[in-house]
Amino acid sequence: MPPTLAEQISSVPDAPGVYLWKGADGEVLYVGKAKSLKKRMRQYTSGHDEREKIPLMMEQVASYDYVVTGTEVDSLILEANMIRQYRPPYNVDYRDDKSFPFIALTLDDPFPAIKYTREKHRPGTRYFGPYTDARAARQTIETVRRIVPICRATCPEWKRVSRKGGAAVGRACFDQHVGLGAGPCVGAITPEEYAKNVTRIIGFLSGKNADMERDLERQMREAAEDLDFEAAARFRNRLGAVNAIHERQRVVSSRPLDMDVIGICREETIAGVHVLAVRQGRVLRANEIVLDKGLDVPLGELSEGFLLRYYTDAAEVPKEVVLRDIPEGSELIAQWLSARRGPTRQDPPCENPMARQDPPRRGSKVSVVCPQRGEKKDLLEMAEQNAKHTLVRFKMRTRYDEERLNAALLQLESALSLPAPPLRIECYDISTLHGRHSVGSMAVFTNGRPDAKAYRRFRVRLDSAEANDVAMMAEVLRRRFAPEKAQDTRFATRPGLVIVDGGKPQLSAAVAALADCGVADIPVSGIAKRDEEIWVTWGDAPVVLPVGSPSLYLVKRIRDEAHRFAIEYHRRLRGKAMTASVLDEIPGVGPKRKKAVLKEFGSVKRLRQASAEEIAVVPGIPLEVAEEIVAVLHQVD
Repeated sequence: MPPTLAEQISSVPDAPGVYLWKGADGEVLYVGKAKSLKKRMRQYTSGHDEREKIPLMMEQVASYDYVVTGTEVDSLILEANMIRQYRPPYNVDYRDDKSFPFIALTLDDPFPAIKYTREKHRPGTRYFGPYTDARAARQTIETVRRIVPICRATCPEWKRVSRKGGAAVGRACFDQHVGLGAGPCVGAITPEEYAKNVTRIIGFLSGKNADMERDLERQMREAAEDLDFEAAARFRNRLGAVNAIHERQRVVSSRPLDMDVIGICREETIAGVHVLAVRQGRVLRANEIVLDKGLDVPLGELSEGFLLRYYTDAAEVPKEVVLRDIPEGSELIAQWLSARRGPTRQDPPCENPMARQDPPRRGSKVSVVCPQRGEKKDLLEMAEQNAKHTLVRFKMRTRYDEERLNAALLQLESALSLPAPPLRIECYDISTLHGRHSVGSMAVFTNGRPDAKAYRRFRVRLDSAEANDVAMMAEVLRRRFAPEKAQDTRFATRPGLVIVDGGKPQLSAAVAALADCGVADIPVSGIAKRDEEIWVTWGDAPVVLPVGSPSLYLVKRIRDEAHRFAIEYHRRLRGKAMTASVLDEIPGVGPKRKKAVLKEFGSVKRLRQASAEEIAVVPGIPLEVAEEIVAVLHQVD
């Protein structure tokens, strides 16, 4: 008999590294890192990992692999690369498998050119981005060229100059005629002057607009002093373009902050991410990304997965990363990001003097923080608000909700052996406190969506000294499906599925109640809160819907709606009962006056907020009695 996975893991070394769980066909299901491979992998096979997805994943695991690394930081880098390579279904990844555009400067060329690209990062090229909006990236390039003339990498004449090692070809390109190109093709600019232009563009794309503004103002003044008014006008127009960009960039701090603010909004199995790139205290750009995981993974795991994916591709790393939930092992992530800020990533080595105009920065420490107050917290909340809109736009563009709801209804039809997809689902819940103020609720979902107008609540009539959920559930269902209610428009059409909150006892009571009402053909199921199991009438064992499936989310959502609706009604009845009992004890307040007061104010909350003069307006309530009511209610509060 072959050894089990648990037995095989005994030979795994107690060392840092990366592990890969694989399916029966060799597909990589999950990639993870660990300080100790043996201890971490044992958590999976022993059932000590509490994440919801792990039991389902381990059912599919047939083998594993691992790679030992020298340090934990090495394991983090290798994990990011392997996730990018294998795209495992249980790791966090982008919803859309597409590359994002960058703006690049070809620093290794004799006269560096600017270009829009989605290419992998090459040595000798400086990248800026990513930009999730391709149009914004192209517009930025055009704006930059209006401010500082520079060649395009797609220009045929520039390509000829590059092939000749920087020598002029004697023929001017179109961009040189209209002022967008610097003119190395005809020798109109020296390598030294061109290098200064490249330096200005690098600073501008890095968010240092103020340096370019000062430079352009100086050149404009010098041209005016030399009576070269045509050149002064060109510099003035370029300065105006810089100022226009400056105005569009929102100022978020008086301090020169250098950080990425990451807002995340999760829904079911997707999440929207909004990244505010803040440079020099201004929002340089905002990136929107949709992830393929959401509430089905912990927020810390989602954050870590996003950081690995995003900054593996990002051309620049800020001094600070701000987000809501700091993932476990954030120190390792900070070390990795700090290394990526170093000269090996930010400034690729090259011999071109153009590159030496912008000396490589020393690697500086990167912090991963969650602010508790101040402007950074405000920025984080703004990013999270925008992340919600990212999801809204994605779902409208892809019809995500419609497809997911259709899948949920079809899955329920199959899993519960229903005669048709349940287009109308009714869910019932009971709320009681030791048998007092007991209520029932009916939440209704039509075509997979809440139908709040169809919600109903029931005040349970059963007189019981103890809570008896089973009997109360039977009473509510008998009242809902009583034959005389068949024509009641308040209850609309027959449901395609009835769900009761509870296990097999509640399900049995529901089946008996429907049979008594002559509607035994309506499918009924019960949902147990503990393990999210679906009890059915045609089997002794519950149905377990797959973790993360649309059907499970739909069932849990309608169950939670029924519970919320019942709790609200129960609390309201308790509040009224408490106030009514207190009013009974106030001298001068009899049944008639109590009824008049409660009728006038409508709710307990409004009565508590009323003054004695406002209560005295009620017919039959003298001012002294009103003052006594206020005093007693405040004393009770």
